[in-house]
Amino acid sequence: MVVGISMMLAVAAIHAFRIGTYLNGDLYIYYYSYASDVMIPFGMYFLLSMNQFQYRFLEKWYVKALIVFGLATLTEILQIFGVYALGVTFDIFDILMFGIGVLIAVLLDKLVFEHFIPYWRRDAADSFTI
Repeated sequence: MVVGISMMLAVAAIHAFRIGTYLNGDLYIYYYSYASDVMIPFGMYFLLSMNQFQYRFLEKWYVKALIVFGLATLTEILQIFGVYALGVTFDIFDILMFGIGVLIAVLLDKLVFEHFIPYWRRDAADSFTI
């Protein structure tokens, strides 16, 4: 839970401190066009991870990844039909950025957290007793 909240606070801090204002030229344009499309699915993945011990269907990384990528892509597809859903302009590259955000979250989950944070995996959490 601490990891999930920390991830969301980091994403919020990046937005709150408006890091993009320190960029110039193409970096400025790319940041404001696509940074949120990477950060929001990344954060959503870890929000779901906070619930994986209560809801067993969220235990598998690919279930969380599909839910996050599916919901993010749905919001982009709705924009084609003029439905405001976290934006108003459809951009196919937004969907690519959603995938990159989910991929980064999965890699961090599987390659870092599972190996360095005790009780991150369900089997380790099940054996934990107080």
